[in-house]
Amino acid sequence: MKLKNILVGATALVAVGAAAANAGSITVVSWGGSYTKSQVEAYHKPWIAATGNQIVSEDYNGGLAEVKAQVEADNVTWDLVDVELSDAIRGCDEGLLEELDLSMLPDGADGSAAEDDFLEGALSDCAVANIVWSTIFAYDSSKTPGVDSIDDLFDLEAFPGKRGLRKGAKSVLEMALMADGVPASEVYAVLETDEGVDRAFAKLDTIKDSVVWWESGAQPPQLLADGEVVMTTAYNGRIFNAAVAENKPFEVVWDGQIMDFDLWVVPAGAPNKELAMEFIAYSTDTQRLADQASWISYGPARKSSGPLVGLYSDGVTEMGQHMPTAAANLTNAIVSDFEFWADNADELNERFNAWLAK
Repeated sequence: MKLKNILVGATALVAVGAAAANAGSITVVSWGGSYTKSQVEAYHKPWIAATGNQIVSEDYNGGLAEVKAQVEADNVTWDLVDVELSDAIRGCDEGLLEELDLSMLPDGADGSAAEDDFLEGALSDCAVANIVWSTIFAYDSSKTPGVDSIDDLFDLEAFPGKRGLRKGAKSVLEMALMADGVPASEVYAVLETDEGVDRAFAKLDTIKDSVVWWESGAQPPQLLADGEVVMTTAYNGRIFNAAVAENKPFEVVWDGQIMDFDLWVVPAGAPNKELAMEFIAYSTDTQRLADQASWISYGPARKSSGPLVGLYSDGVTEMGQHMPTAAANLTNAIVSDFEFWADNADELNERFNAWLAK
């Protein structure tokens, strides 16, 4: 797994009185690119300035493999990891993650208790959510106009050319079923059956020879920009940043989007657990979550943060319409079933890898 070490704010770190005298350091692992940049701007830099602590930032491509390897080797070097919800649940069940002291979480800006302020499903024994994000698909409107449905992602006749898909079962199987006519509300009920899994892979067979598989969230915008694909699945915030910050002619198709949480977790045996928990409490307060939404189009995990979300960091673009949770974007959307993936990820990824190797 390729990692990139960055000492966040190393050249700008300023002593802040007594806090600096007791300064510590934590290693924070996230997804890189524009997403990590949003965390650096909204969380890392203010925390460094307020406490005098340091943050070593590392990038990864998700999953629990590295966390498991560190825990089992009794050589944990990561203090805090940004994970998907199904991995947070599975990691907690398998003893790979520390249980967190949720009493440290501050109340909402409106005075509501943290457990009431966070969205449903955003808090668990081992995890605290920071964002709501979505897997969507996108296209270059200057080259492939008229795309507006999840069906188009699988329609090589109407829209010839390569497709980009995330290399793994999660989200790919759901989208395949929706493109095959399964209503969004029935996707997981169908996927629970052997026949449903067969149906999803049969749909993927129709485009398999035209797929470019991606693993890092930074890849889909680059695949579009380089003309390697005509459309690709992606994390919605990555396409937003490419379109708004880099002026790329990319369009998000919200039809068939799959929403999910990203959450902070602490690997079992993390060397700086207490400091990591302090950072979680700081980074997930109402204002910090709203601030992150000014850097990337992922929704905050707290209700009280919503009214504080305004303009993108360019000072012009209204962020509300670009959020996965915007009313206009919820048609034919589903929320990723974390229990389904916690229970079935290993089996379905094994089948996916076998299918891919054929």
